[in-house]
Amino acid sequence: MKYVYILKSKIKQNKFYTGISKDVMKRLQYHNSGQSPYSSNFKPWELITYIAFSDSSKAYEFEKYLKTGSGRAFAKKHLR
Repeated sequence: MKYVYILKSKIKQNKFYTGISKDVMKRLQYHNSGQSPYSSNFKPWELITYIAFSDSSKAYEFEKYLKTGSGRAFAKKHLR
């Protein structure tokens, strides 16, 4: 299984991070420990949602979509 996840920064309002992983909780720990150069400036993070995919290619397509303008609008509309 692959999981597409969305994190929200606890210190910077309206700062989100979208990613993909086989283990969402391990990946959240990775972001909160400061090991990710992009996300380290906005830690700590909280998990907003994740979506499971049995097809890896579909997971990568959905992650890519969520990182577009229309994908961010979709997430904003449906996740707040």
